[in-house]
Parts: sequence; C-alpha cells; structure tokens
Amino acid sequence: MLFETHGKLIVSRTSLRIDILTLFPKLVEGPLEESMVKQAKKRGAVEIYVHNLRDHAPDRHKTCDDKPFGGGAGMILMVQPIYDCLQSIPKKGFRVLASPRGKVFDQQVAKRLARKRHLIFICGHYEGLDERVHNHLVDEEISAGDFVTTGGELPTLLFVDAVIRLVPGVLGNQKSLESESFGENLLDYPQYTRPRVFQGWKVPGPLISGNHAEVELWRKKERKWLTQKWRPDLLSANAM
Repeated sequence: MLFETHGKLIVSRTSLRIDILTLFPKLVEGPLEESMVKQAKKRGAVEIYVHNLRDHAPDRHKTCDDKPFGGGAGMILMVQPIYDCLQSIPKKGFRVLASPRGKVFDQQVAKRLARKRHLIFICGHYEGLDERVHNHLVDEEISAGDFVTTGGELPTLLFVDAVIRLVPGVLGNQKSLESESFGENLLDYPQYTRPRVFQGWKVPGPLISGNHAEVELWRKKERKWLTQKWRPDLLSANAM
C-alpha cells in the first residue's frame, strides 16, 4: 500500500517519499486520496505518510501545546512531540515548515523540492511553535503568502500538490509541464473546446486552422500577452 498513516516504511519503487506531521491528520488525508495525488501513489511515483503529533505527546491526555513562557495570548506547540515524531521516521528527509518567515512558495521552489528524494512537512498550529523547532528541527521555512491560516495543513497541501505533479511519471503527458502557467515565467495560453461557437463567442481562428505552426505561434503570443496583462511582474523577473 502506498499510503500509510503512522505506518512503517514499505519498500517500493517510489521515487519520492513525503511525511507530513500534523495535529489534525483528517485535514490532509482526504485530499491525498483524490485526483492526481491518488494516481501518483498508485503508480508508485510517490509514497505519503501522515503522522499524528498527538501519538508522541508526553502525557495520557495527548497534550501537544502549552502556555508561552513570559505570558501572552494563545497556546504554543511544544517542541518535544515534534522532535520525537521526527525521530520515529526511518530516514532523515529534508524538513520543511509552513511559516510566514519563509520565502513565498512559487514554481521554482516547487521544482527544487521535487528534486529531493524525501520531504518532511511540519504543520504548525495555534499561536505558533516553540522557537527551538525553528532553530534546530527545520531545514527550510516556506510561506504560502502574506495571509493567515488556522494551521500549516492547508499550505502544506498546496506545497505537496505542486511538488508531486513535477515528479517523473506522475502526469500522463510530461510535455504539459513545459507550457503551463509559470513555465518560463509566463502564464499558460488560453484553452478552448467544443462547441466552436457559443452565445456568439467564437474559438480563435488559428486553433481550428489545422496549421500546427500557426497554432504554436498564436499560443506563444497569447502567453506573453496574458502575462503582460495579469502578471507583468513575471516578465520583470525574466529580464533580471
């Protein structure tokens, strides 16, 4: 089986192993059993383990948070459950923490992470984590953007999805990676399907011309035009 919760390592032909540490496994398990991620696991391209931090709590009440030293609002996620959970993972992977301190996630970060063989994602919660997690247990901190979520689970799912689709063997057509949004720092070109005319709105002529060279030229122009209109900052990045 390619998906295990709190399970032991299963030897397979997997090219990427992902471990996710969380207080709320159900928040991440559902999406990992759907769509592309589900197919990637079936194909053996990725192996995913979800670990409940409460299984490593220091007491029978499964306590993983406590009041902050020095006072303050909210509760802080303790370092000990995270440390013990990391120690229980058979191999030391590259440890990523979803955190507002980190570099904002983008396609280049996804490509870099996809080249790893083993990724470990730590999901924070409550008012934050014990600083010793940041200082000693994490290799990189990555932000999903300048907004606040209840915990690190949803940002981690975004990271995982973006990374998995770059793993060889996951997508049926690897060529789709070359032209999709953010490839070459450009947005994807517009797509159309049947009918050719709907409510008077027509499919652009080049797409139904049968001329492949004309189609490719149109798509290249549209990618640049859409990027200039909606994300000119990407074109500035190309110029750097």
